[in-house]
Amino acid sequence: MKFPAPPPAKIAIVVVAAGRGSRAGDGAPKQYRQVAGLTVLAHSLNALGRAAPDAIIAPVIHADDFDLYSEAIAGLDPAARGQLTAPVWGGATRQDSVRAGLEALAADPTNRPNIVLIHDAARIFASETLIMRAIEAAREYGAAIPGIAVTDTIKEIDVEACIAATPPRARLRAVQTPQAFDFSLILDAHRKAAAAGAADLTDDAAIAEWAGHRVFVFKGDADNMKITSAEDLAAAEGRLIRDLADIRTGQGYDVHAFGAGDHIWLGGVEMSHDHGLVGHSDADVLSHAVTDALLGALADGDIGSHFPPSDPQWRGAASKIFLAAAAARVRARGGMIAHIDATVVCERPKIGPHRDAIRASLAAIVGVSLDRVAVKATTSERLGFTGREEGIAAFAIATVRLPL
Repeated sequence: MKFPAPPPAKIAIVVVAAGRGSRAGDGAPKQYRQVAGLTVLAHSLNALGRAAPDAIIAPVIHADDFDLYSEAIAGLDPAARGQLTAPVWGGATRQDSVRAGLEALAADPTNRPNIVLIHDAARIFASETLIMRAIEAAREYGAAIPGIAVTDTIKEIDVEACIAATPPRARLRAVQTPQAFDFSLILDAHRKAAAAGAADLTDDAAIAEWAGHRVFVFKGDADNMKITSAEDLAAAEGRLIRDLADIRTGQGYDVHAFGAGDHIWLGGVEMSHDHGLVGHSDADVLSHAVTDALLGALADGDIGSHFPPSDPQWRGAASKIFLAAAAARVRARGGMIAHIDATVVCERPKIGPHRDAIRASLAAIVGVSLDRVAVKATTSERLGFTGREEGIAAFAIATVRLPL
């Protein structure tokens, strides 16, 4: 008798991103640091989404980091964003945070998985091959972790820093994430460890071992590095940029006439003025120029082809919508925005006092660090329509990096 194949296992990935990352140096927690145009967390979530497109992804974050998290996921591939559950608040320790993520999945019948992978946000290079090995190992063994062979000789030392033992390298493995489990097995192990006050277990494999389960070690991936220090951040950015070898430049130009009003928008910043700018949207001439520069670098039409002025839905719209959409198209191609250089041409208002705010606004809209955005201003020496104060012009050049 031929039996039907069992239904595919429902997979969830708990992404632990609640730590403070103090070893990465001063600044935001390492998972929110920029690396090659995106945050570490965004890179990690994108990689997991590509490797396991049918999985549910449950991020566990610090309760103080919701704004940082919201900014980070704005830079995600749309498909990966669609896999996310609502963020779960982490606890005081990694163990507490993982348990919070597991409990959130258990409490939601629609998301409760058969198999769960538990992954550190600081590992941004998880490959499809590694994720598939993890899922298969969890399905076969119930509890499994990736490990790579140790090439250095390891010494155990005593309290006086003298060698106490030399373990044989052949039996040693450096452990990575994602660690993979039958969901009910690891949830039960976490609950028992919490109830018993076993709080010094350093990873989920240790929790499964403590609960009496054998844990299989499957082949890890040497490229699956963990970002811990500032040096790791630099190394990760170097790896990402090397993979983006198709370097392109696009230019953008826009102009809007002055009309009635008491303010204008430039680069997403509202500025008081004795006139407004006339346009179908909010007439943010600078954002329009940058949008066209990004689309030009992609050879992907212009702002009018994506957001036609004949469409009433864009009447009065904030131009940051157009700019964010152009930036998302770069990311959807697997690329990054390397630099934006823009120039505003007008006699008034004076741009200098607002320059830093405009740079910060553009950087936030397109999802890059501030040092990747330059804004300059000049007059036309009273020549032409800008010299007669009839309007404002803006020029922009965008450099993007795409995979070959």
